[in-house]
Amino acid sequence: MTAGRAHRGRPGQPAAGAGMVQLYNLHPFGSQQVVPCKLEPERFCGGGRDALFVAAGCKVEAFAVAGQELCQPRCVFSTLGRVLRLAYSEPGIKDDTAQLESDDFVVCQKPMELLGEKSEQSGISVTLESTGLSEDKVKYSHVQHLFYRRFAPDISLCAFSDDIKLHSLQLLPVYRTGSLTSDGKTSSQEKELLSLFCFFSLPHAGYLYMIVKSVELMSIYQYPERAQQAVLTPQFLHVITSNNLQCFTVRCSAAVAREEDPYMDTTLKACPPVSMDVCALRIQLFIGLKALCHFKNHIVLLTKADPEPIPQRRESTRRFLSRKDTSAKMKVPPVAEAGWSLYIVNTVSPVQLYREMVEYSNTYKTIKTQSCIHLLSEAHLLVRAALMDASQLEPEEKEELLEAFKESCGHLGDCYSRLDTQHSHLALPYYKMSGLSMAEVLARVDWTGDSESQKYERGLIFFINHSLYENLDEELSEEFAAKVVKMFYVTEPKQLPHILCSPSMKNINPVTAMSYLRKMDTSGFSSVLVTLTKAAVALKMGDLDTYRNEMKSHSEMKLVCGFILEPRLLLQHRKGQGVPTEFAAHLKETQPGLLVASMLALQKNNKIGVEEADSFFKVLCAKGGDTIPQLLVDFWEAQLVACVPDVALPELLFKLTSQYIWRLSQRQPPDTTPLRTSEDLINACRHYGLIYPWVHILISSESLDDKNYAEDLSKLQSLICSPSFDIASVLPFLEPLSEDTVAGLSVHVLCRTRLKEHEQCIDTLLERCPEAVIPYANHELKEENRTLWWKKLLPELCQRIKYGGEKYQLHLSSLKETLSVVAVELELRDFLSVLPEDGAAAFFLPYLLYCSRKNSLT
Repeated sequence: MTAGRAHRGRPGQPAAGAGMVQLYNLHPFGSQQVVPCKLEPERFCGGGRDALFVAAGCKVEAFAVAGQELCQPRCVFSTLGRVLRLAYSEPGIKDDTAQLESDDFVVCQKPMELLGEKSEQSGISVTLESTGLSEDKVKYSHVQHLFYRRFAPDISLCAFSDDIKLHSLQLLPVYRTGSLTSDGKTSSQEKELLSLFCFFSLPHAGYLYMIVKSVELMSIYQYPERAQQAVLTPQFLHVITSNNLQCFTVRCSAAVAREEDPYMDTTLKACPPVSMDVCALRIQLFIGLKALCHFKNHIVLLTKADPEPIPQRRESTRRFLSRKDTSAKMKVPPVAEAGWSLYIVNTVSPVQLYREMVEYSNTYKTIKTQSCIHLLSEAHLLVRAALMDASQLEPEEKEELLEAFKESCGHLGDCYSRLDTQHSHLALPYYKMSGLSMAEVLARVDWTGDSESQKYERGLIFFINHSLYENLDEELSEEFAAKVVKMFYVTEPKQLPHILCSPSMKNINPVTAMSYLRKMDTSGFSSVLVTLTKAAVALKMGDLDTYRNEMKSHSEMKLVCGFILEPRLLLQHRKGQGVPTEFAAHLKETQPGLLVASMLALQKNNKIGVEEADSFFKVLCAKGGDTIPQLLVDFWEAQLVACVPDVALPELLFKLTSQYIWRLSQRQPPDTTPLRTSEDLINACRHYGLIYPWVHILISSESLDDKNYAEDLSKLQSLICSPSFDIASVLPFLEPLSEDTVAGLSVHVLCRTRLKEHEQCIDTLLERCPEAVIPYANHELKEENRTLWWKKLLPELCQRIKYGGEKYQLHLSSLKETLSVVAVELELRDFLSVLPEDGAAAFFLPYLLYCSRKNSLT
């Protein structure tokens, strides 16, 4: 027998005890069916998608449960003896889930709780016995102790044995059978165990433990009246008393979410806490409840009403009139039998119950903050739990649940953004999970007019502030942008310059923005960041006078510091791409040095990456493809001078040498005037080495009228002369720079010199520029290369003098200087051995005499 639905009312008082229970009169139960079994059920259980099994005596009846129709009998089969316990398991898979009920629990006088390995100290031994499995399988089985808990009765309550009897022990695994993709399809059908829970109950309290990596008590359920049986499901705890079916919420999905991701409650995602007060959703009247079980979305209830006693009076008139016998005596006829029924109560769909919970939560929006958040959190967990087992849902159900999940996140975001709670920062992750845009969130705010006295809660400020910092691809309308500016001016004025620099605030009226910035000045708050922000707004307004005045109010060093505080003054991100601002474009034309210095400072402070900086200058200078603007070359040179730690030196040197070589080979002048000369770089940077003296003699043999060409050549030569330069890496790129030109010749000879190919260099210089040979030898032929004076240079000069020619005098002069060096370096005998056999004795005599005297003196 059942009672109809009660009307929903106000939440009841929480029950006393260790755990608080919030009571809401919601409707988790829907329609009910009568199971047409022939005998009074003694055991029953559900299984599969639609099967119900009922045992009585030695017979088992099977029924099909489909939708809200009556149960249809499937079959009846007999057993060898009376059915003592009934359980269902999927084919081929191991009141996964074990529900046990026993009278063998021992109640001791001292309470105790032992967790993990310590539970082995309980003194209770467990012995595995074969139950039809082969001995081999039993041999490889083992027992793992999870936890041990011992209860003690409260003697002051004069408790009876029935009040301290443990019942309803249950292990509940929670699986994920596939995650949902954006199109609502399940990515995988594999069954994955996410977590395992253990529940057991006394008549007045239930205990829920999580037993995964460690054993942890999650929730204590205080029942308003004595419970006879309890069943745990991933979404609810169902409890029966003598006349009531009760439905409590559980925290399994919250616990699993935190097991999956220990970084919950961050700026990206959140989940209601496990420690929330448990919630009683419904207490439904059923008369004579005896047992229950749960499967899929059904609750199976056995009711058995006791027969009504019939008052009977004695027939004797005299005894009837006798005073001591005037009371009526109740007597139960021996033939009377109790009435029983087996019901299937269908639980409502998660979405339907979710809608009711959301509707009910509206009651508390203006009454009690925590009650509103609590009920919306319950609704959120209900949907989250239903989504864990996605394979059991139809595509339409999945889509509906996903929408409900996002909607619930939006509701929680509203709560944390509008109500004054210590967890107001959770507005950000819940709004993110909801998929709501900033504009949609702002549209949900109750704006009370233009008065600056309006109160803005911390949660909303926190969400908007973070969203604007994250460079979302969303542009607020002029109206919403104005509201945001006012909001931050009232609550956090120091953030206002940062807010105005967000790409999302692109549509702000510059006049409105400037008015608030000027108010900051008058209120005593002024800084270089405010100055730069006002300069940027003035540019948008076309007010160049204000722009110039603001930029002159601080030194260049301070302005660079201001750009470090807010890089978005120069570079903003839209659709994943860095876009230079109007401010950056103006600096390019008017103060390129400040722009390069500011970008360099951003890079040194890890505000911008190497590739992002390169892209910035290319886009700013409208140079696509492989074309390199001079401003980017200036930036590379500045990086080298500053020795930026995060920049790879070989890569930077390669970039610069490649660009110098390309411009020299193409006779391509820079598109803007370089910010630094080669002399500046040599004086300021150790990576630009002093150019070897013989290179200047080589270059002086040809006029370099183009100043830019000469500067690029000097910078390239300086880099090659640097000890930090890797010559081998640049050789393959020297081909465009022909040796037919003096510039190309100098670079090639420099590279060969750095590779210690001195003999080849001597041949080249003797052929192309003999006046540079002796300066080259004086600079390069030292230490281990000293022997080349007489082994290479002396024979080569003698040979060339023999043939005469227009460069005879140069060769002769070089030979004399070579002989002077050789006479000093060699002993007389060695000196004689290196002289040419066909040489004129008179010519070599002075050098021989010098060598001889040198030996006499020593």
